Amino acid sequence: MKVISYALFLLCVATVLFSSCTKEEILNNKIPVAIAGDSLTVEASPEDFITLTGSGTDSDGEIVAYLWSQVSGPNKAEIITDGAAETKVTNLMPGTYVFQLMVIDDDGATGVDNVVIVVTGPHYLDLKSPNNPYEALIAGYLQNQVNLSNPVPMEITAVSWTIGGNVITGRGAFKFDLDPIPSTATILSAKLSLYSMPAPTPNGNLVTANAGTNNSIYIRRVTSDWHPETVTWANQPSTAESNQVTIGHTDLPYLDLIDVDVTQLLQDMIDNNTRYGFQIRLVSESIYTSRQFCSSRYPDATKHPRLKIEYKHN
Repeated sequence: MKVISYALFLLCVATVLFSSCTKEEILNNKIPVAIAGDSLTVEASPEDFITLTGSGTDSDGEIVAYLWSQVSGPNKAEIITDGAAETKVTNLMPGTYVFQLMVIDDDGATGVDNVVIVVTGPHYLDLKSPNNPYEALIAGYLQNQVNLSNPVPMEITAVSWTIGGNVITGRGAFKFDLDPIPSTATILSAKLSLYSMPAPTPNGNLVTANAGTNNSIYIRRVTSDWHPETVTWANQPSTAESNQVTIGHTDLPYLDLIDVDVTQLLQDMIDNNTRYGFQIRLVSESIYTSRQFCSSRYPDATKHPRLKIEYKHN
């Protein structure tokens, strides 16, 4: 692209010098003024595009050609249309770039101007804390709706089992502090990690974290407010099936879920202003089935729930 642009540029110069100007006109020609635009700071990823908007003035003629080029920067950016006054630029890494705009007037004279673009990268959050106050086991006997929820669980559990002949169903709810993320943010990546409970109790078979012939689970977005101290099976918060993440069945007694992609779930939370966290539940809530994970109260901090987020401002 650059070779073609420079060739056109030189052709334009030659045409102006030898076809439309006399020697006296060239000597008396006033230098045109290039305006590369205001310097700015932008937040961008390599796949994003920013716009360079230039212009030029010529007091004794007109501007007939433009040429953008990169003077410096942390890497080689891609200038999409380098022969236009306005162009898009992509493949930008964090750092400071200098771009130059050259203009040529109808007498063959050139003027140049530079613009500085400071590129900042995306924002990152690594959310993981001990004793997260927003975790709960939401559970109850299905036959008589007796509440068995636990506001301070050692584990985050999706379970269906029996106690004394009664069927108990449990769903885990938990949320992270998403307040630092602005309401207009674009979530570039969100990865959730849950760690299999080494010593499952008091739920399930009390031996292994995973049990049952179909222990697939859903990870859903919670869509209404809740609090561990007051939530019950009867008043449990609503959830959305849209963009839910399905984790398939496992025959392994223990299985950590590392970096599960919940990007769209988090984007939905931000877009809909429903920052109420996640719910895990069995796909088929049939008895003698469980998937049990450590809560933030588990003594080993390396097994606490973790959410890694990459986002950018818009």
